[in-house]
Amino acid sequence: MPDYLLTLGPILSLLVGYLLGSLPFAVIVSRLMGLRDPRSFGSGNPGATNVLRSGSKVAAILTLMGDAAKGWAAVALAAWCVRQGWLPELAIPLAGLGAVLGHMLSLFLGFRGGKGVATALGVLLALQPWLALATTLTFLVLVLVTRFVSLASILAAVFAPFYYILGDNAIWRSNAPTTIVIVLISVLVINRHRANINRLMAGTESRLGAKKKP
Repeated sequence: MPDYLLTLGPILSLLVGYLLGSLPFAVIVSRLMGLRDPRSFGSGNPGATNVLRSGSKVAAILTLMGDAAKGWAAVALAAWCVRQGWLPELAIPLAGLGAVLGHMLSLFLGFRGGKGVATALGVLLALQPWLALATTLTFLVLVLVTRFVSLASILAAVFAPFYYILGDNAIWRSNAPTTIVIVLISVLVINRHRANINRLMAGTESRLGAKKKP
């Protein structure tokens, strides 16, 4: 592999991941289905949970799948390039980081975006499917128990790096760059939930399925 690819390859992978992550599926799906722009109601967050507030479960599912798919695609594309000998291994986790950053700071939404939960899940699925499964199960159990999507997202983000580290040499082989990127993604996801954390502490956060008081 040429020396310049060892330096420019990871940067290129980060940028490509960012561009893929910037695709705002919440907005795209809503427009295609004739729904309101998800940034104009509810939390204003262009993500699947807010799209669900439009009343269309199909649109929310399609948004969730699209947001997860772009995270998976960014990492899968980088991994394929690594197998071809075009990029160094570092490009794989950096592509995932780029995808999450793209979702949160979308080039197509004026560097604004969503909270990155679904995209982060797609990244984990491409990096290590069993890690994605463990994190998803943690999220689902917490949603069922607490009925707080935000709290489940935050705690799943907290557990993900620990799962990756604990699974080393038992279920998968971990490495330092991927560990650092998973930690960074978790920190980014938690940081995007600052307002939710404040509402949880104040006792004003909405529970899943709860009807708003008139």
